[in-house]
Order: sequence, then C-alpha cells, then structure tokens
Amino acid sequence: MATTGSSKPPSADPSIYRCPCPYLAKGSNPHVLPGPVLIADHLNSRLLIVDPNGTIAWEFPQPGDLKKGQSFLVPDDAFFTPNGKYVLATQEDDFTISLIDVATHRIVWRYGTPGVPGSGPNHLWNPDDAIMMPDGNVITADIKNCRILVLRPPYHHPIHIYGITDPGACLHAPPQRWGSPNGAFPLTNGQYLITEINGDWVDSMGVNGQVHWSTHPPGVNYPSDTNEVRPGLYLTADYSDPGQVEEFTKTGQLVWRFKPTGAAAMNQPSLALPLPNGDILCNDDFNDRVIVIDPHTNKIVWQYGHTGVHGAAPGYLYDPDGVDVAPPHSLAITHGPTMGEYPVPPGAPPVPGADPSLAHRGANG
Repeated sequence: MATTGSSKPPSADPSIYRCPCPYLAKGSNPHVLPGPVLIADHLNSRLLIVDPNGTIAWEFPQPGDLKKGQSFLVPDDAFFTPNGKYVLATQEDDFTISLIDVATHRIVWRYGTPGVPGSGPNHLWNPDDAIMMPDGNVITADIKNCRILVLRPPYHHPIHIYGITDPGACLHAPPQRWGSPNGAFPLTNGQYLITEINGDWVDSMGVNGQVHWSTHPPGVNYPSDTNEVRPGLYLTADYSDPGQVEEFTKTGQLVWRFKPTGAAAMNQPSLALPLPNGDILCNDDFNDRVIVIDPHTNKIVWQYGHTGVHGAAPGYLYDPDGVDVAPPHSLAITHGPTMGEYPVPPGAPPVPGADPSLAHRGANG
C-alpha cells in the first residue's frame, strides 16, 4: 500500500496512551487534534463543538435558540466562517443553508425554503458543503439541481450560477453541466475542487468558470467532498459500504488509501479533512463516529462516538455527516489567503462572518 510523503512521525501508540476521557473511544489520543472539532450531527438535528478530550463545549440548537416558527433539521455539513464567529450549516435534506452566530445561538440568515425543494430564488435541492469566502460570498454545491451556486447574505437569490439547472441532465460536462455535484472546496491556487457523484469525477475550476483539469479518484464508487491536502495531492471519502478514504493526484494516481475490512470497515464516510500534523479527520457517517486516522500506521488514533451505536447522550452521535476544526485551524481561515473570490455585487452590505482582510485578490483561478 502506498503511503503519504509526509515527514510527520507516527502518532503515539494508542495501546500505551492513557486518556482520562470518558466520552472518547478507548486508546484515543487528544493530542493529535489541533483544537476542538465542529460536528454536524445529522440525524440528531444538532451541531456540536467537541474538544479534544471529548467534552461538548457548544451545542446548537438548545431550548430557546430558535425563534417562533424556526426549525433546524438534519444538518449534514457545517464550517466556520472566515472570522470564526459564525457557523454556516447546510441542511441538505431540508433544502436550506443557515448562518448561525456562535455567541448568541441565533440563525442570522437562511437561504432556501425549509422542506420545499426547487431551483428558483430562495430554493435549493439538496445543497451541500456551503463555504464562505473571505468577502462574504458563499459557494455551495446544489446536488439535484446539477449546479454550483454563489450566494451572498442577506440576498435570497444566487449572485452566480455555474452550470445549467436541469435535474434531468446531471452529467459530467463541466462547466455547463455537472454530474450531481456534492462539494466545492477551495484550492491553494484560487481555484475550487468540484466533486461529481455521477461518473466519479473531480474537477478543478476557477471562479471565472474555466475548468483546468478533471480526473477520477481511483477505485471510488461514490466520491464525496474532495479537497486538497497540499498542491498536487487530493483527499476524498468514498460514501459507500464498505467505505474508504484516499489520497490521489490530479492524474488519478493513488497515493494512500484507508479501507479497513470486516468489523473495522467504514460505513459511508462522507468527509475527510487533513490536519496540520498530517493526520486525517473524518466523519464515518453510518458508524456514528468521528475519527482521526494516522496515515503512517493506518490506525484510528482518536474517536468520538460509539461505533455503530447511535444516541444523543455525551459521547454519542447519530449519523455525523460533516466536520470542521475550530479556529484558527478551520477550513475558511486556513484557506482564506488563497481562496478564489467571486466579485462582490456593487452596493452589497457587509456580511456577518466575513473577514475581507484574509482575501487574496489575485487568487481568482
């Protein structure tokens, strides 16, 4: 099996590490994480921030958080905003995207009509992985509408659409058509990495809509949320049973794969993110756990959640479907200086959660 080119030493042997952490799996090493983890706990309809020792530091919603008539259902992905003070959550199966103030526990903007799929203004059809750019624009995949959107609070219409909105033609012909896109993650060169479910495709696209390259993650049945480890090396989860996580090049060459078998097999993991130390953070959805994998040993070195046992009590999850690391190691902050920016509409007001000081004006791919 191929391994990564990282110079990181192997993590501490979990068999000798003693963690006084009652809500983590036995052998977990909190030191492999750079900070707390944000978890979209899908079927518990909540967001959690869990510290490396497994303690819940923040939870949304709690009683009184939602206004009369508001709901917050089935979050499948969540990322901190560029200023680290808000969380942007996609509720794929409720057809909405919500911007949440971490301090006040309030939804301050929502795009989409809860429970109602569609393609017109303020409608989505299975949105996925909404990420805020430093200037406040939001890029998201809109899976069943076969398109990539750029949105901007407080507006309730797209400011740009990549692709033709045609649920009957979700196929790989970018940038005019996309085969059920389920992720649009920033690259360090200002482009975005688009994952297409149909046909097992990953594409690099600039904010000008130019597609620079496309490839197949090797041996993957259902590619999910592909993102960059470093220039030239990419990471994807295979949302399958049994599932896998792998690193590959833009020519589709396999570099590393984690695919345990038997009782240890993954069950429909949907997102894997690289950590600063070279480990991999991953939500293993249908195993009801979030894990950290050491790619040098191919061992799980941290786990929150009981494998295959769902629940809502401390230490339990129910189909966790998304993760991010807390600031300053969160995706939007670490990628902010190189993230491609779509132009802000003239006269648009400032956006809660934005941090224009992070923007790199030349990174438009």
